[in-house]
Amino acid sequence: METSAAARVQPIARETLDSVVIRFAGDSGDGIQLTGNQFTTATADAGNDLSTFPDYPAEIRAPAGTTYGVSVFQIHFASHDIQTPGDAPDVLVAMNPAALMVSTDVLKPGGLVVVNTGAFSANNLKKAGYESNPLEDGTLDRFRVLAIDVTRLTLEAVKSVGLGSKDASRCKNMWTLGLMYWLFGREREQTVKWLKAKFAERPKLAEANIAALNAGHIYGENAELPHGINAYQVPSANLTPGEYRNISGNEATAWGLVTGAKLAGLKVMYGSYPITPASNLLHNLARLKHFGVTTFQAEDEIAAVSAAVGASFGGSIGVTGTSGPGVALKAEAIGLAIAAELPLVIVNVQRGGPSTGLPTKTEQSDLFQAVWGRNGDAPLVVLAAATPGDCYYMAIEAIRIAVRYMTPVILLTDGSLANSAEPWPLPDLDALEPFPVEFHKDPEGFHPFLRDENSLARVWAVPGTPGLEHRIGGLEKHRDTGHISYDPHNHHLMTKLRYNKVQGIARDIAAAKVDQGEDHGDLLVVGWGSTYGSISQAVRELRTKGHHVSHLHIRNIWPLPEGLAALLGSFNSVLVPELNNGQLVKLLRAEYLVDAESLTRVTGRPFRIAGLVQAVEERLQRSAQ
Repeated sequence: METSAAARVQPIARETLDSVVIRFAGDSGDGIQLTGNQFTTATADAGNDLSTFPDYPAEIRAPAGTTYGVSVFQIHFASHDIQTPGDAPDVLVAMNPAALMVSTDVLKPGGLVVVNTGAFSANNLKKAGYESNPLEDGTLDRFRVLAIDVTRLTLEAVKSVGLGSKDASRCKNMWTLGLMYWLFGREREQTVKWLKAKFAERPKLAEANIAALNAGHIYGENAELPHGINAYQVPSANLTPGEYRNISGNEATAWGLVTGAKLAGLKVMYGSYPITPASNLLHNLARLKHFGVTTFQAEDEIAAVSAAVGASFGGSIGVTGTSGPGVALKAEAIGLAIAAELPLVIVNVQRGGPSTGLPTKTEQSDLFQAVWGRNGDAPLVVLAAATPGDCYYMAIEAIRIAVRYMTPVILLTDGSLANSAEPWPLPDLDALEPFPVEFHKDPEGFHPFLRDENSLARVWAVPGTPGLEHRIGGLEKHRDTGHISYDPHNHHLMTKLRYNKVQGIARDIAAAKVDQGEDHGDLLVVGWGSTYGSISQAVRELRTKGHHVSHLHIRNIWPLPEGLAALLGSFNSVLVPELNNGQLVKLLRAEYLVDAESLTRVTGRPFRIAGLVQAVEERLQRSAQ
């Protein structure tokens, strides 16, 4: 039943919610990621804290209507500080039966399902694995359901534009977005501007998508919603005052690399070969060439890293980015940088493995590869970012360490960090401490392995500097001359020297400290990388319940930070949750002989907060018995 025009101008009575998790799901061609990104931007404009999780298939275009072709975008937004995209969605927007099939198991009981009935044909139901129509057989009885023929309403909304039926049907994601904007009090203006810019050369497409967006919003204003379904509002979060923007991990990494190079007074040469989920790191850096960035898309991974090593030899900061399989191919050239003692940053955006594995899913399974995955005793520094915004600062730190200690540095992120977004306070660039590089220029007594007595870093001599001609390469060099040496005693000394240089970096990084809780207690949860948000919120919940639990997150994987052994020994038990089969826990056991317990998850998805809370409580209960 439609309301009157007079009634529509009255203020809408909205139910206030503290937080909401929405899951958009549909075919990979339904524009789900675009829809989610636009809702994210509108939500950031509304002042909510937020966290997102894009989840999409590895196939370029999986068969339409199948469960393995479903693309998902989940967003958690709230009026308070949050760290994760949420455990269970409150709202599911399902564009077809397959999207419904893969999502109903994770939806909260009593959650809202907005479903496009126009896609529930007999053929689509069969492809999704349904034997009967879930809209009719009671499958959805435990949820609140808003069943709408979005396809038909979209075609009606854009009819006047004159598009073909295929292009017109593609606007249904905007219709749905308009409805969700109304349902949660989001503004449309930013999306309208974005559509006009995106389709500036195809104005009919812009007009059609805007018409669909408005039609979905108008439907919400005028439709008589079923009992139990209301309009909602989530108040603005009380964020620290400042200027914010949404940022993904790959964006933050790119900006951090540029900032780090500026602080060092160097130019960046980024050599890369496209690989999911690291590819758009190359795209982001290519847009920053006006900051002295050179990007090189090589023919393969080996060429990409070798070009970066050459750039560092020439006086720039060489950077290469990839995911796990690419790191394996780069291993020999990374070893060359270790032997030649050149600064190099390797960004490993981890994904599920082994081999091709799960290219679009997240995992933390490259820690062993990063710390030990090269031939010979080949030590380097390994860092790990904890949140999308943290990728910025860890990229700066990677460059700082690389140039100060003349060593390769691996920065570990992962698919979750790379693609997820969060509100990020813009940094005060003037407050960042520069670490300018001083190239060696004095030919008196020069040889390429002259070292700083404290850091053990060798001098950096740029080719072409008068009197500083020298030989460089992967063959072992004599410690006192830089000449090629096969002397066994010299090789022993050089192996120990390279090891001690990397281990000494522990004195130049922050000592270990807990992120949340006391520095002693019943149980310490130790994490690294993208598990930060899940662990942080789980420990917060556990502490609210009165448990003596603390959280420590390790960003310096190798060398490990000073004081870590003492902290680990100050707790009755230690639990290490990881998105792998137990790698950091083995490293901690080997280094400190600590009786740490492993909690693993290798599903391609992040930890659930509820699962972590349950795991900790079970261990506390066992300890108390």
